[in-house]
Amino acid sequence: MKLEIIAESGNAVSFKVGKSVLKFEYRDAATPYHFSITIPANKEKEALSWLKERVDILKNDSNSIQEFKNWNAKAIYFYDADQNIVEFIARNNLKNDADEVFDQNLLLELSEIGLPTTNIKKEFELLNKITNMEVYDGNFERFCAIGTENGLIICIDKNLKNWFPTQDKAYSSDFSLLAKVERATFRIEYKNEVLKAERI
Repeated sequence: MKLEIIAESGNAVSFKVGKSVLKFEYRDAATPYHFSITIPANKEKEALSWLKERVDILKNDSNSIQEFKNWNAKAIYFYDADQNIVEFIARNNLKNDADEVFDQNLLLELSEIGLPTTNIKKEFELLNKITNMEVYDGNFERFCAIGTENGLIICIDKNLKNWFPTQDKAYSSDFSLLAKVERATFRIEYKNEVLKAERI
């Protein structure tokens, strides 16, 4: 996709994704994951055509574009080179339409990171206590999106739910992120199935 590389070392590389930075670090025992990227609300069809020239689209039944009516959004899924399930999501509520022809420059920001767990309620309570993040959608049984449309942590019970749309098994892979919530910045880390969050 020719994303701009902004840092590179022997075992890590960082890419500019709109307002966000996406960093991958090498691990011998890495497991596939899920993350998503926001695109302009009016560009899902152009994004699909652009992606089809570069990757295979992951479909649900025969649908290449998935509609989430309760989120007023549409999404496209594909595997990256490491078999992570990547999602481009167009959220109409963000009112971020663009006039430009779609390419990598219209990837606006990181939108979601997956957090497979066995205790969704516990993870939410920690995030809510430290960061004041609230439930955006879902519940504590199978699926819970925590945060806002500009940044969601997608908690799923990995014993009850797999990744959409492929039904790939969800692994509790490590990640860390910096997130701005109500003008404060927080470091959120998930390592060895333990979630931590702190204000920085």
